[in-house]
Amino acid sequence: MIRIAVLVSGGGTNLQALIDAQKAGKLKSGKLALVVSSKAEAYALRRAQDAGIETAVLLKAESPEVYGERLIALLKDHVIDMVVLAGFMLILHENVIRAYEKRILNVHPSLIPAFCGTGYYGLRVHMAALEKGVKVTGATVHLVNEIPDGGKILAQKAVKIKKGERPEALQKRVMEKCEWVLLPKETEKLAKKLAKKKAEEKAN
Repeated sequence: MIRIAVLVSGGGTNLQALIDAQKAGKLKSGKLALVVSSKAEAYALRRAQDAGIETAVLLKAESPEVYGERLIALLKDHVIDMVVLAGFMLILHENVIRAYEKRILNVHPSLIPAFCGTGYYGLRVHMAALEKGVKVTGATVHLVNEIPDGGKILAQKAVKIKKGERPEALQKRVMEKCEWVLLPKETEKLAKKLAKKKAEEKAN
C-alpha cells in the first residue's frame, strides 16, 4: 500500500474528494496517511481529523530551502511514498522535488498552459479566464517539477463558460465537475504505478 501525504493551505475541498474516493474504494492502491498544512487554522485539518488521518502543521520558514528540508524530514518520519498538492499555497523547493521526483501530483484550476504559473491561484485563475473571454476552462492534474505548473500533464477536464458567469460560480463548477473528478482518479493511477514498482523492486 502506497502511503500518501496531502499538502493543503485552506478549506480542503480537494482533500475531501480524496477522502470520499478512499471511502468509496476508488482510491485503493494508496492510503491517505498524512495531511500537512502550511496554516494552523486551515479547515482542511479538521476534515483530515474527522477522517482519522494524521495531521501536521508546517508554517512558512525563513527560506523555501529550509521549509523543504523540514518537509522532507516530516514525510520521511511518516514513511511517505507520494505527495499530492491540494490547494497548497507555497512553491516547493527543488530539494523536495528531487526527493520525490515523479511522485508529486498537483491539481490546477485551468487548462494548462492557460492561466498558470506564478501568481495564478485560487479565484485569480477564474477571474483571468473571464477577463480574457475564453469560452472553455477546466482543471489539470500534472506532475510537479521545479517550474510552477510546468510538470508533465497527466489529465485535463473542461467545462464551457456560461454567459455572464461570476468568478465564484465558475470556481465552484470547475471544482465540482473537474478537480474533484480528476484528482482522485490520477492519485489512484500514480499510486497503482508506484505500488507495482515497489513490488517489483521487492521481488528483485
